[in-house]
Amino acid sequence: MELRDIADVIDDHTGRARTVLEYGLITKSLVDRAKEPGFTTESWAPLAELVATDEFVRVGNFKEVMNWTEYVDFLTNWAAASQWEGVFKRVTETPDLVFLELEERSSVGDFSNVVNSVSVYEFDESDKIRRIDVYLQMALPDNAMLGSYEDVRISE
Repeated sequence: MELRDIADVIDDHTGRARTVLEYGLITKSLVDRAKEPGFTTESWAPLAELVATDEFVRVGNFKEVMNWTEYVDFLTNWAAASQWEGVFKRVTETPDLVFLELEERSSVGDFSNVVNSVSVYEFDESDKIRRIDVYLQMALPDNAMLGSYEDVRISE
């Protein structure tokens, strides 16, 4: 499977699949900006435009469940200390869901990893993202990487 930058494939897609790709591009841009002075939870506003923030749920890598406010707090803390990029593999759209497959590369301090991810995006009737479920294939993480989850409630 050929890996490509999201920016190189976004114009090949429309509808909800394109929205999911825009979500990835905006996330990358904001993670890069998060190291600048003055970056706060409000800086995620461009991403919030794609999200039904009042009903949003994200189920993450370790089955942690977050609403929009919790997720933005988590993102702000994580992005300030991290580098991240998602490289496009494939996107599949069904009437109710979009499945995005990426190779994600990230680093936090001295720890870096590459994972294969599938994120399942569910939309509301106004085409806003209301739920994301994240699934990963990865090597067992180092304890240092888990530090960013210190204040996050992990589901059993």
